[in-house]
Amino acid sequence: MERYEKYKDSGIEWIGEIPEHWSIAKLKYYLCIQSGTGININDIQDDGAYYVYGGNGVMGKTNKFNSSGEVLIIGRVGALCGNVHIINNDIWISDNALWGQSDQNQLFLYYYLKYFDLNRLANKNAQPLITGTMVKEQFVGFPPLPEQTAIANFLDRKTTEIDDLIAKKKRLLELYEEEKTALINRAVTKGINPDAPMKDSGIEWLGEIPAHWEVKKLSWCFGIIGSGTTPKAGEDKYYENGCVNWLLTGDLNDSEIHETTKKVTQDAINKYTSLKIYPPDSLVIAMYGATIGKLGILKIPSTVNQACCVMAKPESLLYKFAFYYLKAAKKEIINLSYGGGQPNINQELIRAIKIPFPNIIEQKEIVSYIENELNQLSIKKNNSRKLIDLLIEYRTALISEVVTGKVKVT
Repeated sequence: MERYEKYKDSGIEWIGEIPEHWSIAKLKYYLCIQSGTGININDIQDDGAYYVYGGNGVMGKTNKFNSSGEVLIIGRVGALCGNVHIINNDIWISDNALWGQSDQNQLFLYYYLKYFDLNRLANKNAQPLITGTMVKEQFVGFPPLPEQTAIANFLDRKTTEIDDLIAKKKRLLELYEEEKTALINRAVTKGINPDAPMKDSGIEWLGEIPAHWEVKKLSWCFGIIGSGTTPKAGEDKYYENGCVNWLLTGDLNDSEIHETTKKVTQDAINKYTSLKIYPPDSLVIAMYGATIGKLGILKIPSTVNQACCVMAKPESLLYKFAFYYLKAAKKEIINLSYGGGQPNINQELIRAIKIPFPNIIEQKEIVSYIENELNQLSIKKNNSRKLIDLLIEYRTALISEVVTGKVKVT
């Protein structure tokens, strides 16, 4: 892109040079900044007519407004303080936000403040905060108003194009996840031979399976199905300097587990007979609450708490085939749960779960197929994520270069 003919030192280290005809001034001379107005939490509703803006953006809706027309809104309090919005509508701006209006091009100021990243002004307290005074004292390089308008229109067009590309790539990531789920489900329930004769599995949600497959309960497929417990809280001898892995449902990641967040001592193992140490390649499934149905494959010896069910020592069954099947059956497993707000399953329900059972050779072929396909999907997802990161970096760099005059917009 083209540069301006002449530049001058702005006198501000982080801004550097600006075009010679631009002026440099504190923001307070161009933008009138005020705090918003407090609002009763009971006045914030899901079906209100007007959006409420607070420290981290939209808080909800209300049936009254305190601002009309185009304004800049800056989050004042919270982890995302310094976030900037430009709104041209009737809204309520709470006292957790700042708002400003200017006789300059407000869209230009919006992009400038996004480039500036006001969050870096925030204090380091538990509740980050910026003030109107902090914002007002910041220096801005101001081009003439027609040039501000040209810059704002250019950035609005280009950032919209970039954001559309990012949205498409993010949607592609979602489609890859859907494809991943579909291929696992298909492989562990229908096999990988599309010409195989089929039969009714006798399981409603599963439907037909290859005619030569069996159906078995999980209790017939594992030599060990068990759980664990939690040693008495507050007893240091059970936890302090512990060296025995102790798995919690929060450690389950639907993948391999190579470490646990908690450990217990040998005293705990000696005291609690239900604290069994399960071997590597055991499957673990969460039985309670929000994590119900979540899976993990132990790659380390470990004990577990009472919210985990462990399946170990598979018999004529590849643990990875069982893992992929349980992953495919997660929705159906959750449907088996009981209880109200805190759904649970138990070991007996897990033992009774039925699994389609090809011979061991076919299990290996299916697992190999799944993992090859997942590897290809992983490459595609990583490439998409890298492109998203590059687009985000490009958008930030473009805004920076344009609003500081490093490149010329006509």
